[in-house]
Amino acid sequence: MAPDPTGMHQLAVNILDANSLLAAFGAIGIMVVLFAETGLLVGFFLPGDSLLFTAGLLCTTSKNGVHLNLGAVLVCAVVGALLGAQVGYLIGQKGGKALLARSKNKHLLRGAERAEEILAKYGYAKAIVLARFIPVVRTVLNPMAGALNVPVKTFTLWQVVGGLLWSVGVTLAGYALGSSIPSIDKYLLPIIGLIVVVSVIPIGLELLRSRKSASAE
Repeated sequence: MAPDPTGMHQLAVNILDANSLLAAFGAIGIMVVLFAETGLLVGFFLPGDSLLFTAGLLCTTSKNGVHLNLGAVLVCAVVGALLGAQVGYLIGQKGGKALLARSKNKHLLRGAERAEEILAKYGYAKAIVLARFIPVVRTVLNPMAGALNVPVKTFTLWQVVGGLLWSVGVTLAGYALGSSIPSIDKYLLPIIGLIVVVSVIPIGLELLRSRKSASAE
């Protein structure tokens, strides 16, 4: 295919596909996606886990001409994750419960219920850190924390801890895997497919838990 000097082919990006996002926008795309996923309620469907892991892999190899710099990836991941969570908290302070009340999305509403349960069950520190590793919940817990008046210093401290563990940890896990397997290019697509499957397991478990709770009522 001849090169496209206008870059218009990048408009045909699949925002649900980590490889497509990284090919189109590189490390900057990571920052934007993580900001939206952790800071804006509309970003609950974005592929944060698979995006970070795939980015780590692509720092060790090149797939379809896509090769990323580990330093740039880590900086963008951390900035997006931390800034997004803080913005989500501020949104919650200003009217997060009202925004959720108007939402018709069942996944988002279940996530909000689960976020509130986690905050009540585990306490602020553990809940804020754990939520980073649960899709959908990591989107809604931040505004829920703001709406429930979690002290800003407490929230900021633990969202930074959780954000660093999640963004840096998942990225370095992908980088470590890519560095340890020779010629990983041959296995990249199956690995990315496996990452996607693994990343939706928590969502499946949450849905199962919700159905069991509804049946018990």
